[in-house]
Order: sequence, then C-alpha cells, then structure tokens
Amino acid sequence: MKRRSPQEKKRLSYAKDRRNDYGENDKSSRKNIPRSKRAPHRANRRRTHQVLEAAAGAVDQVAEETAEERLLVRRLKSWKKWRDAPLGEIIQKRLERRIRLGIESETRGAARIQRIRQRLQRPA
Repeated sequence: MKRRSPQEKKRLSYAKDRRNDYGENDKSSRKNIPRSKRAPHRANRRRTHQVLEAAAGAVDQVAEETAEERLLVRRLKSWKKWRDAPLGEIIQKRLERRIRLGIESETRGAARIQRIRQRLQRPA
C-alpha cells in the first residue's frame, strides 16, 4: 500500500468522513434510531390488531371484507434513516454562516471555501 501525503489524507477526510447535520447530538443516535424504527412498527401492529379484533366472532362475509378493505386502504407507517453529510460540506456551510454573521471577513472566508471546494473536486 502506498503512503499518502498529508494533503491527500485531508482531501479523503473531507470527502469520506461524515458528520451528523440533522441537528441532534451525534451520541443520541444510538438511542433515537432504534426508537424511531420501533414506533411505526408498533403503530402498524396496533392498527392491524384493532381491525382484526373488530372483525372477530362468527364468520360474517361483510365483516371480513370490511376488515380486509380497512387493512389495505391505508399505507403502513415507516421510518427512514438520514445519512450523515460529508465533512467537507459541513465545514463549507459553517464558513458560509460565519461570513453571513460577520464573524469572518468575506474575502478570507471566500478563499477558505474555495480551497475546500478544490480539495473536494480533485480526482482520486
């Protein structure tokens, strides 16, 4: 394996490292992701159970069709995980925010943003 220069390591870091940009603490994802997966599954099971309980009892063609229709009409609840953003994009957004708030000068900030964009666009 060839040795990488510090510049190459930084470019790869900006492109491949990820950061949580959803707005919550990155450590809380350990608990929130499983919780978010559980909630819609639980709601779907509860709804199915309620519909089937209403149709329980003696065999009735109308009740059976009604229950089946109620189950098929509404789409099941689901949850999708958002992937984290690349480190280069996060740093670029931070710099843009600092320029907008007047924390950093516009010329210096623009130069830094340009350097980050150049690092992200170089071929691997």
